[in-house]
Amino acid sequence: MDSAHPVRQMVPRSVGPSVCRCVGVSVCRCVDTNATIEPMNTFSNAFRAEVARMARKEIKPELQGMRKAITSHRSEIAALKREVKALTSQLKSSRRQIKVADEPKAKAAIEETGSKKPRQIQFNAQTLVEKRAALGITQKEMALLLGASSLSVYKWESGRVHPRAAQLERIAQVLKLGKRKALALLSPQ
Repeated sequence: MDSAHPVRQMVPRSVGPSVCRCVGVSVCRCVDTNATIEPMNTFSNAFRAEVARMARKEIKPELQGMRKAITSHRSEIAALKREVKALTSQLKSSRRQIKVADEPKAKAAIEETGSKKPRQIQFNAQTLVEKRAALGITQKEMALLLGASSLSVYKWESGRVHPRAAQLERIAQVLKLGKRKALALLSPQ
């Protein structure tokens, strides 16, 4: 044995020189991992296991805190999702209520201005477009006045669809409305 190197052993490549120096074993040469020396293998396994155990021991409190934070964040997210869902449903129901509340008022005003005897009405899409432009309102607002959907108004104006008889009566009544009267019907009170 050397006086400079008290212990010389053949070390497998899997155990690096830095590990050996820290334990006091000098590396004379590296050999294949297939030809490992039994005592060195047990030592390296024990050393690795001890290092892993110490690392887990050091990290454990931090991980516990992070796990608690994660669970609290997940519960907060779930609560916020429930709240968003509830608010969305409230918004939809309030929109429906507003739409339903506005329809009778618009129908009453239209009936008030309407003629006493229904007659055959000729529908012209261009007339409807011009009246909406004259009133200065959107298709959605025109749909509220007519008691129909904005998609129906779009299709009527484009000439793709011809309105039914009941809708023709409402269209005729809206065509007779003035700008102030139409805006008064649309304004929320």
